[in-house]
Amino acid sequence: MKTINIFLGTIQGVKNFVNTVSKLECDVDIVSGRYVIDAKSIMGIFSINLSEPVMVRIHADGEAAEEAAELLRPFQVK
Repeated sequence: MKTINIFLGTIQGVKNFVNTVSKLECDVDIVSGRYVIDAKSIMGIFSINLSEPVMVRIHADGEAAEEAAELLRPFQVK
């Protein structure tokens, strides 16, 4: 499992993120506080606070996790 922090901020950002994550074969979750949401669910994402960065958990190992993280790099914050 790999974790990264992302910021979505806008409706267009959420749409782009869901379209990108939907291409992945592995499971991806968003963690916001005590909530864990399926990152492929646009309705789920809109149920959390998008004004702050959130953590993404990529449920893959090795090369698959690195490829997924690379796809999500445009959304990543340090």
